[in-house]
Amino acid sequence: MELWSELFSDWTGILSFGVIAFVILIALFFIVFFMGRSGDPKA
Repeated sequence: MELWSELFSDWTGILSFGVIAFVILIALFFIVFFMGRSGDPKA
């Protein structure tokens, strides 16, 4: 639990967490988006 308190204790940790979360969310969005588009025969 010391890692979490160190991560959220300053702006560098908070911004790092935000960037990591943003990259994971964008990756999930693109996976869902491209998997949905690959099944469309009219695309």
